[in-house]
Amino acid sequence: SPQVQPFLPQWLAQPKRVQKRIKDNLCPIRDVPGIHPRLLKKLQMNGIESFFPVQAEVIPAILQSASNGYLMGRGGYRPKDICVSAPTGSGKTLAFVIPIVQVLLDRVVCHVRALVVLPTKELAQQVSKVFNVYTDGTGLKVVLITGQKSFAKEQEMLVQKKVTGYCSLADIVVATPGRLTDHIRQTPGFSLTQLRFLIIDEADRMIDDMHQNCLNQIVKAAFQVEDDSGSNMLFQRTKPGPITAASSCSPQIPLQKLLFSATLTQDPEKLQQLDLFQPRLFTSVYSEKKTLGDGTETEQDANNKYTLPEGLSQCYVPCDLNSKPLLLLYFMLTMKFTRVLCFANSREASHRLFLLVRAFGGVMVAEFSSRLPPSERQRTIKEFEQGKIQLLISTDATARGIDVKGVNYVINYDAPQFIRTYIHRVGRTARAGKVGVAFSLVLRIQERRFLRMLRDAGIRDIKKHPVKGKSLKPLVQQYEGALCKLEKTVK
Repeated sequence: SPQVQPFLPQWLAQPKRVQKRIKDNLCPIRDVPGIHPRLLKKLQMNGIESFFPVQAEVIPAILQSASNGYLMGRGGYRPKDICVSAPTGSGKTLAFVIPIVQVLLDRVVCHVRALVVLPTKELAQQVSKVFNVYTDGTGLKVVLITGQKSFAKEQEMLVQKKVTGYCSLADIVVATPGRLTDHIRQTPGFSLTQLRFLIIDEADRMIDDMHQNCLNQIVKAAFQVEDDSGSNMLFQRTKPGPITAASSCSPQIPLQKLLFSATLTQDPEKLQQLDLFQPRLFTSVYSEKKTLGDGTETEQDANNKYTLPEGLSQCYVPCDLNSKPLLLLYFMLTMKFTRVLCFANSREASHRLFLLVRAFGGVMVAEFSSRLPPSERQRTIKEFEQGKIQLLISTDATARGIDVKGVNYVINYDAPQFIRTYIHRVGRTARAGKVGVAFSLVLRIQERRFLRMLRDAGIRDIKKHPVKGKSLKPLVQQYEGALCKLEKTVK
């Protein structure tokens, strides 16, 4: 039966294509128009000589949308919102950090003008670090609010009370939804009425039910009327509407939304909730026209919804429940895999697996889960990157979007149930143009559904990689010993 094609708004149907292949399409930083010399120097100091394709397209687009300065007055058009859908590890963070720092370089008064919202503390920390590198020495202030410091401490970082009223201590705020919402509600003087950029990273996850309310609150706060004796009324924002003589005589700071994700939903209804203004979509997810020998073109993978990193190889291992732990040990000990990131479907499962591997012995293993304090998670990642830990067992919540250097293998110990989960997990390896391998352990009863899920997403290049029972035999005795040891400690 022919599938019903949803009607896509033009911006979704005809996006701006971004090259997928990172390595072949690097663009020297000096060839991207309009970047401030000061930032070019910073990039070079950080060893960045070229931009990835996404960065080369998106940076000029954001800069252009603020080319009349960020306080646009009469005759200035409202900038279009921007959506970016590009694979994991393709450099999305720098694509918004550079232009935002540049646009704010000549600001005089400190106000919150850029707000970045991310689903997890780790991601927020990662992004604020990048902002700090590029704002260093500019006088721009970046504040991270994720609930890692006390609420009062965060309030002190955000606003200062003076005789004349409150003043902002932050130009750029990087936040997680829960804590941000608390400050919008409870921190006197924390104002978003001067907000110019709202960046939603990992946008698909942020749109999903839980944080929709947070996004509404931000927009509400951005258009709130300030009640400080009306002196500010000249710069009062009104909700965008039809242009009238009255509405165009006072300058309005536009609020521009920038959405980034590796799995940006193509669902117009979901994107509708974000109330985007004439959005432009930059995507590296597209069908490539292949030319056949006889000169005719075929439209290939028109339903490629997601792009995976270029250097990724994918395999799956059909198995049964009992052989799963043995397979993991086989990969680590017999095949001597190093720098492996292994995913389980729940905190409990990942913890149990960690205890089991540790009891078995011979593998430098650690766990990475929301049960651990952030400081410990940071330390674990560092040790993994230094090669002190060979196997890191994780849950999805903790690993999404996180940039861990040098992951050689991703092992899906539990096959993911959703395609997006699969994309984000396997995208922890083969980052920034490097190579990596993903293995999925798939129970025989899951096999058909798993392969169909990948096929529906246009992923066809996954190879079957059976492991023979006799390869696992040598591990069985020691494995049973480890199980007994565990039973005792659990009791």
